[in-house]
Amino acid sequence: MRSKDIGKPLILLEDVRLTLTSAAGPVNVLRGISVAIEPGTTVGLVGPSGSGKSTLMMVLGGLERVTGGKVTIAGTDLGTLSEDALARFRRDRIGIVFQSFHLVPTMTALENVAVPLELAGRADAFAAAAAGLEAVGLKDRLLHYPSQLSGGEQQRVAIARAFAPQPSLLLADEPTGNLDGETGQQVIDLLFKLHAERGTSLLLITHDPALAERCDRIIHLRDGQIVEAAP
Repeated sequence: MRSKDIGKPLILLEDVRLTLTSAAGPVNVLRGISVAIEPGTTVGLVGPSGSGKSTLMMVLGGLERVTGGKVTIAGTDLGTLSEDALARFRRDRIGIVFQSFHLVPTMTALENVAVPLELAGRADAFAAAAAGLEAVGLKDRLLHYPSQLSGGEQQRVAIARAFAPQPSLLLADEPTGNLDGETGQQVIDLLFKLHAERGTSLLLITHDPALAERCDRIIHLRDGQIVEAAP
């Protein structure tokens, strides 16, 4: 965490709204969401399908611009950033893990993890990537391609890639959705372990109430609105 961020919410959403157009007319996906989340917190984001969970994650990751309200991450108003500046901010401050692993199939595990570090101009990109893969238990898989890895191993590579730039915030959208129960549990344990070791805030979208209960805080969404945020 940067010293200038101490004492400030890591995430501050103020009356955030997102309306999309469709053949049937405008669709109000997010309808006035306001919430503050402190640095170093684990948050479970839950709600029925279509409630706006994944859309909210896209907004927090700077992948979708809002049509109303204000999104502030680590003291930066995302609405003031150009597309290039937003991409740099996302690269440096936000890690994202999707249900699908989104690895580059023609790159080794080491190369996949090194990509964001190389883009950031890190001279030690490959050394840091190797350390990241070792941290997720894949030190013997550095030169393997995604097709040579199991689903759980591929998700571990994706997690190593997300944590490699030492982000302030990690967003995980149903990260175990494509994994069996035992492997999924190992992946979740790994996410919480890395969060605890590195102090990265973790926002986890899940349909699993037991998993949400592991988080410091649970936010319930329904029809694009927060219906409950505890504690």
